[in-house]
Amino acid sequence: MNAIDQIVLTALSDIPSVGPGDDITTIVVTALERTSIVLEPGDVIVITHKIVSKAEDRYVDLEEIIPSEYARCLADEVGKDPRLVEVILSESNEVVRKNKGILVTEHRLGFVVANAGVDSSNIDHIEGLSRVLLLPTDPDCICSEIRNRIQTEAGVCVGIIINDSHGRAWRNGTVGLALGSSGIPALLDLRGCPDIFGADLKTTQVGLADEIAAAASLLMGQGNEMRPVVHVRGLPYPLSEGKASDLLRNKQEDLFR
Repeated sequence: MNAIDQIVLTALSDIPSVGPGDDITTIVVTALERTSIVLEPGDVIVITHKIVSKAEDRYVDLEEIIPSEYARCLADEVGKDPRLVEVILSESNEVVRKNKGILVTEHRLGFVVANAGVDSSNIDHIEGLSRVLLLPTDPDCICSEIRNRIQTEAGVCVGIIINDSHGRAWRNGTVGLALGSSGIPALLDLRGCPDIFGADLKTTQVGLADEIAAAASLLMGQGNEMRPVVHVRGLPYPLSEGKASDLLRNKQEDLFR
């Protein structure tokens, strides 16, 4: 691990609206060229999950959803559209917490998030459709595919992160975190490394992919900024085969569930 003085993040410019079937890798590579960034080994590309989901056509039209009896009862309890609740349940392993206006679930991929990540913001609401957008099918796998293609086409080893903004149980406000990751140590284990006095660190593990994802979110924004891809340069850690699923605490170690 090397000490560094700066990490440089650059939002890629003029990325067009993404639709079903679009090639995310081509979009990223074209945006890098447009921004005059030549990839270097160790660079990381952070991509908002929204454009990945759009390219995968992860849209659901609520008009086509017939809610189950359980979804209807739960919708009455939390004050949400029963059709939306049905979609949330279809993306979830279990309901973790519920209250008026709040439905927190364990997503099918294992992370705990409000509404299973189902969202209606920043999508094109075509007239006559009540659409929502689901999270990508397999973010870690998609990151790996993008990374391999960039390495093949550009001849450079880079890291890829797919990020999203999630709330936290004990703090207000959302922060960016990694849904998917490839090519970086997503969970950086510093146990055994010395502290400033030379003593070995005993428990320190850093959610590196989440920290990068959060930093990129500052440039991406949450509204109409249209900056879905961020280039990161200067990370002091070597590339590795880590993935975002490494960040998930297993249920047996989760003291709050």
